[in-house]
Amino acid sequence: MNTLSYKTLSANKATVDKQWVLIDAADLPLGRLMTRVASVARGKHKTNFTPHVDCGDNVIIINADKVVMSGLKMEQKEYITYSGFPGGQKRITPREMMAKNPRKILENALKGMLPKNRLGRAIAKNVHIYEGAEHPHEAQKPQTITL
Repeated sequence: MNTLSYKTLSANKATVDKQWVLIDAADLPLGRLMTRVASVARGKHKTNFTPHVDCGDNVIIINADKVVMSGLKMEQKEYITYSGFPGGQKRITPREMMAKNPRKILENALKGMLPKNRLGRAIAKNVHIYEGAEHPHEAQKPQTITL
């Protein structure tokens, strides 16, 4: 007698059901927003989640320029880049980066939450970030998620 009452479903590229999801980032905390986006983009909310397959949804984030950070993070947090040469270290605060390119903060937070391999890079391409309320993906009929 078989006592196993369920069957494990392993997704692959042919059986994945990708949806389009719209998230409005206005007045949402950066970390809480991006953890939810990373989970949806990776596919962890689905019953047939498979760690080695890109089974997540396509995510559209609008109003990226209106995302907030708690406390004094806008002035005290620093993003550091280093070119490898002497004197090649650069520091920038989130407030300066928001003025320059608001999408970069969200992309940086997302990439930190995804796997550091070719699967993570493929999943990052499924997230589309826009500064305003307009986006060119109306034809896909995205489903709106409220956080």
